[in-house]
Amino acid sequence: MMWNKIRRLFVIKTRFEACLIIYALGVGAMARGMAYLDHYPGIGGKLLLVACSGSVFLAGAKIFDCLRYEQAAKAAAASQPAT
Repeated sequence: MMWNKIRRLFVIKTRFEACLIIYALGVGAMARGMAYLDHYPGIGGKLLLVACSGSVFLAGAKIFDCLRYEQAAKAAAASQPAT
């Protein structure tokens, strides 16, 4: 019983929670990208910075897609009659 409550803390249930997660990913990725700019001056650091920000866009899109899929599956299961 207690483990279920703890496990639920790590499940993204709403779009708001997804946005908070994506924001945290973005802040971390930009911090990492700025560190790359310091370590690799020039075009190499800029490319790594762009890769960091691009990965957040891809992860955010996947999170939103999975959330939409889970909500649609739950709605479909609720609309089917129980046998």
